[in-house]
Amino acid sequence: MTFRADRPYNDLPALPPRSDVETKEILKACIAARAALAELRVSGQLIPNQSILINSIPLLEAQASSEIENIVTTTDKLFRFANEAGNHADPATKEALRYRTALSEGFQSLRNRPVSTSTAVAVCRRIKGIDLDIRSTPGTALVNEITGAVIYTPPEGQPLLREKLGNWERYIHEAEDIDPLIRLAVMHYQFEAIHPFTDGNGRTGRVLNLLYLVDKGLLDIPVLYLSRYIIGNKRAYYDRLLAVTTEGAWEDWILYMLEAVRDTAEWSTARIRAIRDLLNQTVESMRRDIPRIYSRELAEVIFVNPYCRIGDLVEAQIAKRQSASAYLKLLVEAGLLEEIKAGRENLYINPALLALLRDQALGRRGQRA
Repeated sequence: MTFRADRPYNDLPALPPRSDVETKEILKACIAARAALAELRVSGQLIPNQSILINSIPLLEAQASSEIENIVTTTDKLFRFANEAGNHADPATKEALRYRTALSEGFQSLRNRPVSTSTAVAVCRRIKGIDLDIRSTPGTALVNEITGAVIYTPPEGQPLLREKLGNWERYIHEAEDIDPLIRLAVMHYQFEAIHPFTDGNGRTGRVLNLLYLVDKGLLDIPVLYLSRYIIGNKRAYYDRLLAVTTEGAWEDWILYMLEAVRDTAEWSTARIRAIRDLLNQTVESMRRDIPRIYSRELAEVIFVNPYCRIGDLVEAQIAKRQSASAYLKLLVEAGLLEEIKAGRENLYINPALLALLRDQALGRRGQRA
């Protein structure tokens, strides 16, 4: 069947792709991407308290992945409301925080099962905040935001979608003669082409990318800020996805994804090293200027929680409430935190860490690009 944008693409070809996905250029790019991922994995191990990373870079990923879908919030709002389930946040911030939760829960689920269709359903349910399932009703179509023209109509019918997802699942786990990073690119295209949900497919697919890298042992924790690259190259992302459908242009798409992995792995490595250096500087400042309250654990708490509350210190067993309050005020006096009023409570902000996380210009090995 010839592809037509306005008709359900029920003849979406099964995996593996008919085209060569191991061209010379693809294999060359794959080596570079794998090297960058290996460096990222090692750099993540340089920070003993992994909660510092799990609470920071995935929030940046949540913000950027949501922004791709025109759900816009800020780094500050995400960190401010991250530990209160977003109860007082605006709708966009709540939705981005659900993305972070979906990524976290998906990461935990890997202990019991590999990435699968059921993983995708659980992730999308968490992102959207509703009890959805694979699409069963017709009428889903992707349109050009400017012209309103239909550019793609995904397959229809729940049995057919489940059949195609079954094929997708078998390919990503059984095609072991193909490098996992190449399978990642193929996996992402196929999932987006199947488009199994009425909404949330893009964000679900991007969560699955990170989970797959962990699942295949290329990362220990999901700290690759992959959506950063897509935001910066959004037109190419959608153009190359569509070109696979219309022209079978697999090589260009796979090269795009491998470059995305390489670029963001290098960026994420630089960011992790900058966080480690800033943590060490904070530890030394505390040891020098306020030695009577100094502890490595206290320094780590204000990095795990850039918007810190008294209860965070209590929960970490650093101090009881009265002492915890005094500790935070001493950190303010030392210039390491800033205090703001938020309703009935005070928040203690780590301004240096937030500035580092907002700084998109930080390039490889912590240098400005």
